[in-house]
Amino acid sequence: MVRPFVQDYLSGRTPIPCSLCNNHLKFDQLLVVARQIGAETLATGHYARVEFDEQRERWLLRRPADLAKDQTYFLFGLTQEQLSRTIFPLGGMTKPEVRELARKHGLALAEKPDSQEICFVPGGDYKRFLDAYLEEQGEALPDTSGELVTADGEVIGQHGGIHNFTVGQRKGLGVATGSPLYVIQIKGDSGQVVVGKNEDLYAKTLCTKRVNLIAVDELREPMRVTVKIRHRHEGAPAVLERSGEDELLVTFDQAQRAVTPGQAAVFYDGDVVIGGGWIV
Repeated sequence: MVRPFVQDYLSGRTPIPCSLCNNHLKFDQLLVVARQIGAETLATGHYARVEFDEQRERWLLRRPADLAKDQTYFLFGLTQEQLSRTIFPLGGMTKPEVRELARKHGLALAEKPDSQEICFVPGGDYKRFLDAYLEEQGEALPDTSGELVTADGEVIGQHGGIHNFTVGQRKGLGVATGSPLYVIQIKGDSGQVVVGKNEDLYAKTLCTKRVNLIAVDELREPMRVTVKIRHRHEGAPAVLERSGEDELLVTFDQAQRAVTPGQAAVFYDGDVVIGGGWIV
C-alpha cells in the first residue's frame, strides 16, 4: 500500500490508502489467511452493515446505524465473495455504545481517541513521509517541479514539486495575487499546477474507472444515485451511466467542489452502496 501511495502523490493524484488496504490486504490476503487456519468468516471493526438480499440474490453493503462513523466509503471495492465471508459487529451500534461496551469488559481501547490519520504516516505529515520512505528505499525524490499556471495557460510562478499540492488547496501556493487562488488541476505529465478562482473548482461531471459494483451485477441503464466524492462529503444527487469499458460517468444535479483524481466516487441508493470507482 505504501509504494502506490507514494507513486500517486508523485504523479499528481491524491490517494486513499485505506480503500486500497481494504481491497488488497484486509479483505483479500487476510481472508486467504483466515481460510488457511480454518476460519470461514472475518470480523472487523468497521462501521458498516452487510446482509444477503434474497430478491437480488446479492450480498449488500449498507451504511451503519451511526452515520457519523460511516466507513462504507472505504469499503466500496469489496466483492460478493468477500462480503459473504465478512461480518461487521459494530454496524448496528453507535460509537458511544461501543465505548461503553469496551469499558464493561475492561478494555483500554474504550478511552482511545478517534484517529483521523493514515496508519503508516505518523503525525499526518505525508510530505515528510515521502522523503523518509524514498531515502529508506535508497531512491532520490524525483524532480516534479514545474510551472504554476492559470486556467488560460498564463505562467505566474514556479513550484517545487507536484506532490506538494492537492486539488482545492489554497495555502502554500507561493504566489501572491489580489484575490485568493486555489489549485484546480495537477498535470502529472507536464508538472504544471493549474490555479484559479474558487468557482473554477466546481464540476458537474466526473469519470470513474476500475469500477466495482456491489448491489447490482451490471449497470444496464442510467441510475439515479447519491454520490460521495470524499469520505466527509455529504453526498450529492446524480445520474450514473456507463461511458466505456470499466468506466462510469457521474452527472451531478448541482456542480460539486474539488473533484479530485485519485479519490473515490462511491454510489448510494439510500443506505445501500451500489458500488464505486476511482476518479480520473
